[in-house]
Amino acid sequence: MTTVLHVATTGCDAADGAEAAPLRTISRAAALAEPGDTVRVHEGTYREWVRPARGGRSASRRITFEAAPGEHVTISGAEPVTAWDRVDGDLWRAVVPNSVFGEWNPFAEPVVGDWLVRPTDPPVNCGALYVGEVPGVEVPTLDAVTSYVAPTELLDDWTGTMAPVDRPESHRFPWHAEVDEKTTTITALLPGVDPSTERMEISVRRSAFLPTEHHVDYVTVRGFEMCRTASPWAPPTADQPGMLGPNWAKGWIIEDNHLHDVSCSAISLGKERSTGHNFSTERGDKPGYQYQLESVFAARQIGWDREHIGSHVVRRNRIHDCGQNAIVGHLGCVFSEISDNHIFRVGTRRAYFGHEIAGIKLHAAIDTRIEHNHIHDCSLGLWLDWQTQGTRITRNVFHANSRDLFIEVSHGPYVVDHNVLASPAAIENRAQGGAYVGNLIGGTVQVEPVIDRATPYHLPHSTQVSGYAVVMAGDDRYLGNLFLGDVDRPSFDAEGYFGHVPPRYGLAVFDGHPASPEAYLASIPQNPAHDHQRFVDPPQMVMVAGNVYAPGNDPAAHEESPVRLDALPGVAVRVEGEEVFLDLSDVPSTLVEARFGVLTGEELPPVRFAGVDFEEDDGSPIRIDRDLLGEVRTEDSVTGPLGAMTPGDVSIRIW
Repeated sequence: MTTVLHVATTGCDAADGAEAAPLRTISRAAALAEPGDTVRVHEGTYREWVRPARGGRSASRRITFEAAPGEHVTISGAEPVTAWDRVDGDLWRAVVPNSVFGEWNPFAEPVVGDWLVRPTDPPVNCGALYVGEVPGVEVPTLDAVTSYVAPTELLDDWTGTMAPVDRPESHRFPWHAEVDEKTTTITALLPGVDPSTERMEISVRRSAFLPTEHHVDYVTVRGFEMCRTASPWAPPTADQPGMLGPNWAKGWIIEDNHLHDVSCSAISLGKERSTGHNFSTERGDKPGYQYQLESVFAARQIGWDREHIGSHVVRRNRIHDCGQNAIVGHLGCVFSEISDNHIFRVGTRRAYFGHEIAGIKLHAAIDTRIEHNHIHDCSLGLWLDWQTQGTRITRNVFHANSRDLFIEVSHGPYVVDHNVLASPAAIENRAQGGAYVGNLIGGTVQVEPVIDRATPYHLPHSTQVSGYAVVMAGDDRYLGNLFLGDVDRPSFDAEGYFGHVPPRYGLAVFDGHPASPEAYLASIPQNPAHDHQRFVDPPQMVMVAGNVYAPGNDPAAHEESPVRLDALPGVAVRVEGEEVFLDLSDVPSTLVEARFGVLTGEELPPVRFAGVDFEEDDGSPIRIDRDLLGEVRTEDSVTGPLGAMTPGDVSIRIW
């Protein structure tokens, strides 16, 4: 028999949870809930870290936590601070007992760990001060509070350019914290603010909804606002706690939530602590790359497989103002679906810099589908790193990011189809084995080999490692894309760019690559002194066909009959509330007459190193037959992400 447990701010944890006798805390309901039960939370703010004690038994006998229909429920990681003393003028000070924080004082927890490239000195902490709806800015010393000068631009480490300050209102409120054995003292400059009447809060909890035990499976979290948590830096070689997540489990559904203002990561589908925790930083004896390899095997030993981990659904969430990621996950994201999420303002405060910052940052996204997300105004939109195999990135809208899509040290097969990639830096490809089909690519393409790190590939649709390889660049397929990059639009400083091979517009980056697997095999020397040496120099095949290029966007030399436009159509992504429109101006008939139909995995050669075909997760050949709007493609469909288009000026709602 299933039960609905009610929770209300007027309730009592000694009650039975009936609608007429609600519980007071979500945590108490979580302790009582059994498989099949629903925890229904009523209007109000709940200041707690919910740690479910158990999960469901199957997808049909899950435990559901939901906001009551039509009611606004907030789970906050912050606590109010009301006792402020004026030091001088607009300078104020609050002394907070450390008992407020319990086991985790984020003002004594710096943002540190593996892959953090440029921490501040001293490092920023996980804690934050909020003045009304605005987060303040942490400064390194007490003297710096009064001498602080708000910047108008900050360095974007990835692109090597200065970027406008994100949320400049937060720079009105510099603050510094000092922690001793008993208290945490926060000193802040609060011009124009009376802290006795303004809502003043500090983050105190690491998470809002995350089990402390593993294998709390089959949980649904629906309809909440969660905010102001102090989660730590979450690299792939460490425990990856976020504001919300399953913590090494299977079958969660995270849907229709509003998540914002978190020090590092909002949703974590990631790794747990026993398989390694910042060993490279703590021990200093081996690179993080080596420890990451070890974590893959350590995870296999504790049950990293389809039966026990992953298969999560993350959909229709609104996620913004995250220091590191909206969604992060190493290993735990396998066999999952991430769809219809709105992600923005991630990594744009630039309080620190590391190799793990993006709207979505996943490692080992095996058979994971990333579909129809709107990702904008992020330092980096989507970053898939290591073991991108069986992964599909389809029908997403990227724009106004420093960079849109980065795929690194993976061997495929993976598919990128029918996306809009409209930022100045559209694609960074330091991987191999991809199929890019039907995309609008409005920025640069950068391709680079990575020969100093061999990374794993897997048996099809499995976490079982079957081999290792370095990335030679190539073994890719670019079919039916629109290359509409504006070569006159400033992109970034190539000399300051974090890479070795300059980006370009179009596919001329693949000049000199053979056009087919057969041509590649014919290029390999037959009698070398050592077997492996004959594979060092010949470039891998790149299959290119059916692409359309605006002026300055050059095709690969071996593409037969590319369609070249005489002029660049105007391309703009316009946002109106939660709706997104693609505005195209002066679309030439040449573009509209270019045709590209349905593509299947049977038409794509298998990837070279893994030897795996392009398949659906059930093992059948993949079928790429729906455009950006979800419409079924036909042989008469227009090349690019929209199967139907007319010449002239076009405005289409795309999200």
